[in-house]
Amino acid sequence: MPTPKVAHEILWEPAQDARRTTRIGDFMDWVGAHGGPVLDDVRALHAWSVEDVDAFWLAVWQYFDVPGDAAGSAPDVALVPVGEGEPAMPGRTWFPGVTLNYAEAMLRMPGRADDDVVVVSRSQSRDDVTYTAAELRDAVARARTGLVRLGVGSGDRVVAYAPNVPETLVLLLAAASLGAVFSSCAPEFGTRSVIDRWGQIEPTVMLAVDGYRYGTKAVDRREEVAAIEAALPSLRATVRLPYLDDTEPAEGLSWADLLAEPGELAFERVAFDHPLYLLFSSGTTGLPKPIVHGHGGITLEHTKSIALELGLGPDDVFFWFSTTGWMMWNLLVSGLLAGSTVVMYDGNLAYPDLGSLWRMSEELGITYFGTSAPFLLQCRKEGLVPKDVADLSALRGVGSTGAPLPVEGFRWVYDAVSPTVRLGSLSGGTDVCTGFVGANPLLPVYAGEISGPCLGVAIAAYDLAGKPVIDELGELVITEPMPSMPVGFWGDDDGSRYRAAYFEDFPGVWRHGDWITIRPDGSCTITGRSDATLNRGGVRLGTAEFYSVVEGLDEVTDSLVIHLEDTEGGAGELLLFVVLAEGLELDETVRRTIAGALRTQLSPRHVPDIIHQVPGVPRTLSGKKLEVPVKKILRGAAIDDAAARGALQNPETLEAYEGLRGDA
Repeated sequence: MPTPKVAHEILWEPAQDARRTTRIGDFMDWVGAHGGPVLDDVRALHAWSVEDVDAFWLAVWQYFDVPGDAAGSAPDVALVPVGEGEPAMPGRTWFPGVTLNYAEAMLRMPGRADDDVVVVSRSQSRDDVTYTAAELRDAVARARTGLVRLGVGSGDRVVAYAPNVPETLVLLLAAASLGAVFSSCAPEFGTRSVIDRWGQIEPTVMLAVDGYRYGTKAVDRREEVAAIEAALPSLRATVRLPYLDDTEPAEGLSWADLLAEPGELAFERVAFDHPLYLLFSSGTTGLPKPIVHGHGGITLEHTKSIALELGLGPDDVFFWFSTTGWMMWNLLVSGLLAGSTVVMYDGNLAYPDLGSLWRMSEELGITYFGTSAPFLLQCRKEGLVPKDVADLSALRGVGSTGAPLPVEGFRWVYDAVSPTVRLGSLSGGTDVCTGFVGANPLLPVYAGEISGPCLGVAIAAYDLAGKPVIDELGELVITEPMPSMPVGFWGDDDGSRYRAAYFEDFPGVWRHGDWITIRPDGSCTITGRSDATLNRGGVRLGTAEFYSVVEGLDEVTDSLVIHLEDTEGGAGELLLFVVLAEGLELDETVRRTIAGALRTQLSPRHVPDIIHQVPGVPRTLSGKKLEVPVKKILRGAAIDDAAARGALQNPETLEAYEGLRGDA
């Protein structure tokens, strides 16, 4: 569907000297001075990064001096060429013969002295915890020694049922240093969700907390830990972290026991594609996919993303609100690759009120504040003005992900947070553990739009025939390989599940499952999941625009839109489910208000056939709406066949949709 060709609304522009003062500008100059092309602007840099993939990623390796070796010398090939007639993807080989270790790259912490604080942890369960560079290296060395005592070696799986705290990071780095494979689940995950994930990978050692606090509420997880232990016969040891109750466990191995002995900080350099950690798809339907990420891909991609695109370095204090069950946690802790101080937060982000994280930004001197689009929109809806409740003068960047951020959200950041911050709306996925499209220090910020594709990402919008389109809604696809594309799925020995997940629709091309519109200058908008397509009279509509309008109304606090197609070829029904403000009922006045807003702000095609009031919108633990599972429930699927309750924030809300089947 063609999008209106209107002028960009510019909210922020790079300073005139940005090319000279930014890391990405320095990288461009370095490329030209070291045999690469002379790059006039960042659009030219992106074009080169996808047209000469091999040269670009070799330049990233060399510019950042990634620790590793290729038979005693620097690597000279990044991406092995394919033979004539072979598909571009999957199965490409990166950096043949090169060995490296993610933990070694992380613990270099460039630009930081031993006594610099590099990790700050704030929690509603205990007092603040900080680690200096020397303390972090010592803790990793001790944890490494403890894992060796437990018999952990290269390839063994080490897991953490633990929140966003330094101990989880230490365990990740200790496991990685040995070549062991790490995976984490946030402790709010239900028992079944954890077992569904880790039962596929057979871990040998687990770190587990006894519970946590969420605001003022104490949540005991000891029974859940016992159930997980019983369901995982591969476990040789459970390391218990007293977190809800700071009393050391009376029996068993404690975190203090694991770190009791000092040890050597050593790193097993492994092949580029050696498994580093396992991330899992949301698992809202069926078993979650165990996605294998490699040492090399993550080290290279995160270094590039954090240092060049987020623009972070040793002087930055980096925060992104996340749990250990979301890929943004993995990106957050990788801030150490650029030498930044990493802020880890665990708790209710709205306790005691929505201003708490903004006040924390002042207290800790945060320079980059990352969060989700729903959080920013909730702050806006409640009338919060962060710059009035906190001194945000240190803040240089705000990041938003998890859902499309509408125009109103962009404007709110510049009105209520700061007129000078660089707002970066980022869209990517667990599948690549990074972004496909986002902001850039050398590009303007446009209201309601993402500035452009990330470096090294050959993005396109495909129409139904598999042809690239500009200024039209299309399937988001990637046409050239990225180093952080999965090594594969755990246990998928012949690669069939991996190929089916991404390459079935367009052979040799990665289909991600999002709708995207790309403008001629490269800027773009994401308008929802393509597997939750809304098709009205043959016109495809994205869900993001619905939510922007409906949830902008004072009467509505949350919403979900579903299109039930007519299997006999009719128009089907467009259903809108709304959560109303306290005390309101869905009467004709509210219905007319909603329909009128959609008709005038979008189009008559967007007006739903039926509006239902519901008690809540089901969301994953990372905050994403469950459009597809709800659609299955409305079609007659049992709740437990359509969604995994333990992977949701509010599984009880699904009952309401089951009760509406006859009305849909």
